[in-house]
Amino acid sequence: MSKSKFVIDKLAKLFEQGLISYRDLSSEILNILKSKRDEVIFKMQITSKEETEILNKRIESLEKKIHKLEKKKFKKKTNKAR
Repeated sequence: MSKSKFVIDKLAKLFEQGLISYRDLSSEILNILKSKRDEVIFKMQITSKEETEILNKRIESLEKKIHKLEKKKFKKKTNKAR
């Protein structure tokens, strides 16, 4: 109940400030939701976006190396003895 009250309070403040246009309202709502998301992530001690990107790049490079090794292994198996 308190979380929904928080969102309703934020929306009420937006209307009080006179934000009439849809773009202003939607951008403010997105900013509020992003800040709440960041708070939750900080509390959960999840990795940051930069750390996640670095880990993804490392995984991609390892997958490429594995793919190259598999190709080499496949080529060696196809050689026939004379």
